[in-house]
Amino acid sequence: MKFQRHDLKLFTGNSNPELAEKISDCLGVPLSRARITHFADGEIDVHILDSVRDSDCYIIQPTCPPVNDNLMELLIMMDALRRASSGKINLVIPYYGYARQDRKPLPRVAITAKLVANLLTKAGADRIITIDLHAAQIQGFFDIPLDHLYARPVILDYVKQQHFEDLVVVSPDVGSVERARSIAQRLNAGLVIIDKRRPHPNEAVVYHIIGDVEGKTCFILDDIVDTAGTLIAAANAIHANGARRIIVAASHGVLSRDAIEKIDKSPIEEAVFTDTIPINASKSAKIKIVSVAELLAEAIKRNHMGESISELFA
Repeated sequence: MKFQRHDLKLFTGNSNPELAEKISDCLGVPLSRARITHFADGEIDVHILDSVRDSDCYIIQPTCPPVNDNLMELLIMMDALRRASSGKINLVIPYYGYARQDRKPLPRVAITAKLVANLLTKAGADRIITIDLHAAQIQGFFDIPLDHLYARPVILDYVKQQHFEDLVVVSPDVGSVERARSIAQRLNAGLVIIDKRRPHPNEAVVYHIIGDVEGKTCFILDDIVDTAGTLIAAANAIHANGARRIIVAASHGVLSRDAIEKIDKSPIEEAVFTDTIPINASKSAKIKIVSVAELLAEAIKRNHMGESISELFA
């Protein structure tokens, strides 16, 4: 896909420049220059080196760990572009950090997903392009247009190419049943549901497995894998119930703490993640990376040309 428009500017922060380069290659539009440095005390200094006057600017910056640094870097880049008289400021945030706090489950807690939405909007964002929000209702936290993309087609294309036998799709919790059912239909596979409880953050206990996994190839698809505690609990449970092979996938591989080590020691045969967050796949032979660069590039092109983005998932 070759695409060239003089009024389209692509920028990247420091959170995932490899993905930005891939998007740039897909579009045939070079990344514009920005110098991002730090003062001695850690404050971020941004200098936009190319003219952006009246240009349609896209900043590619997932707010992944270190989330506070990457979020602040994004806000400062937006301010620099706005003060440089840019046209529209579009944010490509493949992974939207702080999304897991999207409601008040307890008194006197923050709703950070809304707070970050307010920060991005007030800083001057005209549009957000993101992938697989932790909760769909987060779209309603924004008072500006938001394009919610799905990594599912990219992951499923990879799974289909592997030609797994006796495949069943495993919903990692009751809340993911609708998504798992849709995936099972696309893969012509059976459906299994895990009934789990989460007594503490990043901790899961499996109570029941609804469906047959004995002798099956089990495919678990989730949106985020952070410490991998939930994922390992699910994998151990279905392995104990006779699963022959266990394949897992997630849109966002946060992989905090010893998550990779846990995956290596688990009965999981393969863990597939997209590159919304940079992952060092060399740390484990089980980890496979599929790219969302073409998906994001197509969304950017369609947005810039005033074409439908929803047709990508029709």
